[in-house]
Amino acid sequence: MSMDLDPDEVFRDDEDDPENEFFKERDATKELLVYLVDASPKMFSTTCPTDDEKTATHFQVAINSIAQSLRTQIINRSYDEVSICFFNTREKKNLQDLSGVYVFNVPEREDLDRPTARLIKEFDRIEERFEKEIGSKYGIVPGSRENSLYNALWVAQALLRKGSAKTADKRILLLTNEDDPFGNLKGVIKVDMMRTTMQRAKDAQDLGITIELLPLSRPDDEFNVSLFYADLLGLEGDDLAQFKALIGERFEDLNDQLRKRIFKKRRVRRLRFAIFNGLSIELNTYALIRPTNPGTITWLDSMTNLPLKTERSFICADTAAIIQEPPKRFQSYKNENVIFSVDELSEVKRVSTGHLRLLGFKPLSCLKDYHNLKPATFVFPSDEEVVGSTCLFVALHRSMLRLKRFAVAFYGNSSHPQLVALVAQDEIMTPSGQVEPPGMHLIYLPYSDDIRHVEELHTDPNSVPHATDDQIKKASALVRRIDLKDFSVCQFANPALQRHYAVLQALALDEDEMPEIKDETLPDEEGMARPGIVKALEEFKLSVYGENYEEEDSNIEGKAEPIRKRKANAIKEYGNYDWADLADNGKLKDLTVVELKYYLGAHNLPVTGKKEALISRILTHMGK
Repeated sequence: MSMDLDPDEVFRDDEDDPENEFFKERDATKELLVYLVDASPKMFSTTCPTDDEKTATHFQVAINSIAQSLRTQIINRSYDEVSICFFNTREKKNLQDLSGVYVFNVPEREDLDRPTARLIKEFDRIEERFEKEIGSKYGIVPGSRENSLYNALWVAQALLRKGSAKTADKRILLLTNEDDPFGNLKGVIKVDMMRTTMQRAKDAQDLGITIELLPLSRPDDEFNVSLFYADLLGLEGDDLAQFKALIGERFEDLNDQLRKRIFKKRRVRRLRFAIFNGLSIELNTYALIRPTNPGTITWLDSMTNLPLKTERSFICADTAAIIQEPPKRFQSYKNENVIFSVDELSEVKRVSTGHLRLLGFKPLSCLKDYHNLKPATFVFPSDEEVVGSTCLFVALHRSMLRLKRFAVAFYGNSSHPQLVALVAQDEIMTPSGQVEPPGMHLIYLPYSDDIRHVEELHTDPNSVPHATDDQIKKASALVRRIDLKDFSVCQFANPALQRHYAVLQALALDEDEMPEIKDETLPDEEGMARPGIVKALEEFKLSVYGENYEEEDSNIEGKAEPIRKRKANAIKEYGNYDWADLADNGKLKDLTVVELKYYLGAHNLPVTGKKEALISRILTHMGK
């Protein structure tokens, strides 16, 4: 088994839960990000198709993607800090006074700071103001020693000097459609400019700054990363091949790619796992998946609109004076008062140091699905502070897999003690082709249940109805028909949260209209009306309920007669229309919903949905 895989490439953290102990190091893992956008004339002259079947320049695509990412970030990771920097510009605006680089910002905000509503509003109008206030030009041309890319990396590196690499994740996100920025140069000048630019990038990387590239290209004009950027990013071998394979995907879904980089995979917390007699190993924790909840409420002052702060003071009961030190606590022991300070009482209540402490091992058969109280956390060893942690972790991991055991450990503090289980996982391949590295899952166990004495609930098998072979066959056929390929819950957004964020966005940006929200959880009526699915569904119903299931169900509700009358009426009215002619000439839309239901009722098709869905269902049934 290999522990060389980096779990950051597989597991990511999700939304922060302020009540969760694992998210209390949030400020120590914030992200500092500089968007470095190429503003050369090529970015404005090169166009590509968009989702609404219109064309847009690469500059428009980059701007729209960054604007959407800022909206996402200000809600989900508002404590991260960003800066927007253009290079290959006519005007210059940066602290270093370097030509060809323009740092975009708004008043009352530092160049690298948290995104604000004003920044988003001003950036939304950047396209119409760009040529007048900033301008575009080629910054690397023959006969000139100007190197705008070098200057841009220098400015970005200076912006990211803020904070320490140990407490912040620093990144430069470069967006360009020029795969060979020095292609017009020749000879010694080209070699010298490339060398100095590479060295500037290496200096930034040595300071803990990550440089990432989002290449913009067209389907008929591939971005050749090997010409220059492979050396600048240090891509070679398998990494270079994988980057090339994903270039098309990165361009087709630039918004999603930027959003993935905003929600960067990062360590949630570092833990010390105490084994026995002072022997411990260091673990890093990664959140696999967490429910997304609206942000916590922040109370604001009604006059200044600033956040309110709660402060506590100790008042002397006799003089009403403010006591600087916390009062002592009195405890009675053998008719004598024993004085404890607040710190001493806190230490008495402490049942653990807050790290993991091994209690023992149990067979995996003792661990049931219902013992898992909330989403698990993935843990992986680290030798950063405790040398030898990986070696000991590997030995423990192998033994747990071989003996089919899981570790029972104590984790918690005085206010939130917790019993957890550590379950070893071998390296596995996911259906999407990604490799999940070997490690352990930290599972939260219930307090009240002793896992050694949990009894299973047994039910008399004779009292449970069983499906027949035919019913199982029909159900399997139906499931195969409606199975979603490469399904993931991440493909669907929570409509309630999306509406919540849309309202916040409209209020923060002072927008007149709320953004339109698409409910992706609604059923696909057009897809469910396909003949194959309709046939499989009807066969499943007949197998389970019999031929008269509609009448039996209607009898229960006392509505059998109206249903039979409606069906008979649909069959009668169906013959009054030339459905083939209406479909061929596109006249189905001229019929009313009641008339469209005549066709559906006569063919035992679903009659629910809007008019467009009914027409689509009819056309699908007719094979149009």
